Amino acid sequence: MLALVRDTFWNNGYAATSVDDLATATGLNRPSLYAAFGDKHALYLRALAENVAWSVEGIRQRLEGEGPLRDTLSSFLIEAAENTLAGDMGARGCFVVCTAVTEALRDSATRAIAAGYVTNVDAVFEKRFRRSAGELREGVDPASAAIVASGMLQTLAIRARTGSDRAALARVVEAAVTVICGPRTTA
Repeated sequence: MLALVRDTFWNNGYAATSVDDLATATGLNRPSLYAAFGDKHALYLRALAENVAWSVEGIRQRLEGEGPLRDTLSSFLIEAAENTLAGDMGARGCFVVCTAVTEALRDSATRAIAAGYVTNVDAVFEKRFRRSAGELREGVDPASAAIVASGMLQTLAIRARTGSDRAALARVVEAAVTVICGPRTTA
């Protein structure tokens, strides 16, 4: 049920989502919705926190595998690009980037969850890059590479939401991987 709530916020944004929209999406009447989840703000924060935890864990699992860094990073970012293009109303990007960033200016709780997301994603990337430091482009340190990779996830979400297609996103991914790992070498 929380996924239905998240999807409603994701499609409409926080401000444009009404309690009636949430009731319709969940099939609950307003009193039942409030009893189950609290007010709109509490419901949004719960959906956001759950999405952040799920996303960070997914990134961690995807990056902790073995294999060459270039291949792992490239396939992960291509998968992330594909995910940003998904949505029942079209490409909807990333839930955090496309809903929380707007609300973070006015709401300290949203800002804290979104900031935690960025910090945790940076840390997941940095851990993998430290483990594979010998595969980074010469002169690129793991912490800097982590910031670039984390920023790439946000860029993919924005580009997908603003109309970039798969081919365009694949070019962005290849550029990012080249910045982090160096040019692709042919054997």
